[in-house]
Amino acid sequence: MKYLLWIIALFAAAAALAIASKNPSYVQLVYPPYRVEVSLTMFIAMSLLTFVSGYWLVRLISSFLNLPEQIRQFRIKRAQTRARKLLDNMLGAFFEGRYADAEKVAKRAIESGETSALHPIIAARSAHELHEFKKRDAYLAVAGGKKAGDSTMRLMAATKFMLDEHDPDAALEALRELRDSGVKNHSGALSMELKAQQQAGNWDEVLKLLDRLEKFDAIDATDASQLRQQAWLKKIRQQKDLAGLTDCLKNVPSDIRRLGMFVAIAASALIEHGGCEQARKLLTDSLNAQWDSELVALYGDCQSGDAVAQIEQAEKWLNLHDRDAGLLLALGKLCMHQKLWGKAQSYIDASISLKPNRAAFETSGRLAELLGNNDEASRYYQQAANFK
Repeated sequence: MKYLLWIIALFAAAAALAIASKNPSYVQLVYPPYRVEVSLTMFIAMSLLTFVSGYWLVRLISSFLNLPEQIRQFRIKRAQTRARKLLDNMLGAFFEGRYADAEKVAKRAIESGETSALHPIIAARSAHELHEFKKRDAYLAVAGGKKAGDSTMRLMAATKFMLDEHDPDAALEALRELRDSGVKNHSGALSMELKAQQQAGNWDEVLKLLDRLEKFDAIDATDASQLRQQAWLKKIRQQKDLAGLTDCLKNVPSDIRRLGMFVAIAASALIEHGGCEQARKLLTDSLNAQWDSELVALYGDCQSGDAVAQIEQAEKWLNLHDRDAGLLLALGKLCMHQKLWGKAQSYIDASISLKPNRAAFETSGRLAELLGNNDEASRYYQQAANFK
């Protein structure tokens, strides 16, 4: 089609030329005392030639005048192409785990005059992975930048470095500086703050951050549930006295209170702080709701004022779980507390026969000591030592 159009145009030009050559018209140009006469065809041809020549002359002069700007644009484009190539090489090496190569490329980009904060950030990250902390800090110091987001990248990187070094105070300080700069509700920053608060043992803050992360859909629901459970359990262990522990337990969510792990840790903490009656009630309610062979073993360590009632409750359970080694051991401990030596020995021996373990042999050793059988106690302790 293209060639056909060219052929038609050539034929049209030839026809126009033939007609024009037979045109008798002429143009007269007068400038006294001079007069010039040319054919109309020649005048049109010369006019067209003059116009085209003038047009290209103007274009040539314009190009010459714009030459410095064109050279500048060429150099900028060449520099941008080189910068993109360096950036591609740097990011490729970093995400492939070639940290030494990534650091070298980033350093070359910085030395060539690249002003993007991304280069020193990647250099710092690479040096951090290589455990070259002095170089990392030097790169990080020049990564402030002037663009919006440069300081955010620097502070986020600094926070990660401090978390990797288990320095939660420094990490929290970097995050505080980030908030002061106006960056708030940043999901990545909140996730890092969660880790920092975990490392610092600030479990109240951990619980608050979990709520905020869930609000922004920035954490998986299952992960949030597990971390919330962990935070409450750590918080319980953190309490220094019975009053603080009791207040803490009142605020535990109901879904966590039903967990066997929670009951075990809470009961152990209550026993440690002298809240045996509260521990007994907690264990009794939990075991009545759902039997737990490991949890019932704690029942023997929880010796409240009414030990007889405890023994009666445990014996009721024994009617339903007569081959539970943990329950038998708990009954043995309770009977020891009441100085019911025969029943204590019988229950402990039954527990050992079902499931020999360190706790059972140690309890047998303590019973033998109370009865004055030191040699027998030594044998039990030796058997206990065989268990980890």
